[in-house]
Amino acid sequence: MRAITGILLLLQCALVQAQNPLVIPPALTGSTFNLTVQTGTQIFYGNTPTPTYGINGSWMSPTIIVNKDDSITLNVINNLPVKTTMHWHGLHVSAMNDGGPHQSINPNTTWSPSFKVRNNASTFWYHPHGAGQTDPQVSKGLAGLFIVKDAAEAALNLPRTYGIDDIPIIVQSKSFDDLQQIAIASDMDTALFVNGTLNPFFNAPAQVIRFRLLNGSSLRSYNFGLSNGQTFYQIGTDGGLLDTSLALTRLRLSPGERAEILIDFSGMVSQTIYLKSYGSELLTGIYGADVVGFGADTIHEYEDNFLNGLDFNLLRLNIVSSTGNPVTTIPNALIPYVPFDVVNATNYRTIVMDTIRMLPIDVPNLAEGPFGMNNQTFDMDVVNDTVHLNTTEVWMLINKTLIAHPFHIHDIQFNILESSGMPPVASEAGWKDVVLVMPGDTVKFITKFETFADDMTPYMYHCHLLHHEDDGMMGSFLVIDTTATGISETHFGNAFSVYPNPTSDVLNIATTGNEKYTVTIFNSLGLQVYSSGQAISNLQIETSTFPAGIYFLQINSKNTTITKKIIKQ
Repeated sequence: MRAITGILLLLQCALVQAQNPLVIPPALTGSTFNLTVQTGTQIFYGNTPTPTYGINGSWMSPTIIVNKDDSITLNVINNLPVKTTMHWHGLHVSAMNDGGPHQSINPNTTWSPSFKVRNNASTFWYHPHGAGQTDPQVSKGLAGLFIVKDAAEAALNLPRTYGIDDIPIIVQSKSFDDLQQIAIASDMDTALFVNGTLNPFFNAPAQVIRFRLLNGSSLRSYNFGLSNGQTFYQIGTDGGLLDTSLALTRLRLSPGERAEILIDFSGMVSQTIYLKSYGSELLTGIYGADVVGFGADTIHEYEDNFLNGLDFNLLRLNIVSSTGNPVTTIPNALIPYVPFDVVNATNYRTIVMDTIRMLPIDVPNLAEGPFGMNNQTFDMDVVNDTVHLNTTEVWMLINKTLIAHPFHIHDIQFNILESSGMPPVASEAGWKDVVLVMPGDTVKFITKFETFADDMTPYMYHCHLLHHEDDGMMGSFLVIDTTATGISETHFGNAFSVYPNPTSDVLNIATTGNEKYTVTIFNSLGLQVYSSGQAISNLQIETSTFPAGIYFLQINSKNTTITKKIIKQ
């Protein structure tokens, strides 16, 4: 019965909505970008206007195109009646320029981050990342691509004429209420958009076309494939091109993930095929699959969404005559891929995705939440982790819930080492900043924290299911520089006293309250030379055996992590 209902609803939607030409977002180039965030309205159904947000327009956002090593300024002008933020998802920038919740932009103000583009050629994106406001603002239209080009990519025989053979594809599912307004944190995401277009078609030239895929949805994962069963070729992941093109008939992307693919339409003039999502093939636990959870631990009314577990069209492709100078071959060799080496890892870190008891009597739903990380929810005033500049780390992600969570980390790209003890699938064996962690699974990745350190401003890691993020499934981390040439030091305020400093034989640490804390000391090379182990309230450390030099004392308490420079005479 459910399947029949779903088919009928899809037929009704097809009858009500005519096919619409795919909107290609305008491209912005140069070194200075003015991005005006504004309100607007759109007519999606009937004659009812729907309130929307847009950048430089009433709906959706332009595509920003830059080159590696460009120095750019982005003037984000907030004309909304509420605060916003703007995060450059996947870009390697300083914490102050990252656009997380600590860089909020008040109404009628402008935020102007300036930075050098350091990433290799790839497809990134930008969107709000405010505390508790990501889902509402992305759902209402604030999402755009951020394309980086470089010399290595330019040397390849790839399609790169934007809007002609190099096509942005931002796929989003949205929910609408009875008043045809965009509904937030709703599981009834049955309206499918590509680049903000309902029921889109694109006239694809009969040649090799490059599609830059972004899953910009709040919840839904997509299992991309072509209606005629044709092979396509993946050439890039989140953070860069692969070393060789990868032949596929299916490609799964969870929210926040990107991929670049090539499709050869040569000799197919006048044919029509569809870019589809094969939701019937998604594994249990992924939002968009037929089943999520088990027994009482399921998402409320999940089964009422007819798209879940269904195969459906995303984009109609009408094959037309080729352009004047077409690309007609699929390159095999792309960009050399040299992942981080696990032998260089100096620290291992574990993030547990779990449910949170709001009260002692609560019994959390393992598929619906509320969710947290390491049994905590996000707090703007708490730093959850501290890492050291120029160190290589292995992170282990453990999912103890019944829903798959796409984990995203800011600042860096990583290499997946394993998932449930197995190497990553070929489509994920590249540079990544999002990885989908299945229920009950463990994922390990390796990364290196380079270039930027800031002892006051953190980066984020979080689930990219947007209402999970907004509800607090997010943590923060500082990158600190403990080298003599790049001192990173937080302020103690009145909470702790450390004396004498400089020290020779004994270092005393005392707190003005009764709070327990642990202590770690690093030398100027970032190597750990002391750890207190268990939590204490007052401590005396023997330093007579320490060689003279600069050290960094790190105090970790329940509510904060602080760092202090110590001089050993």
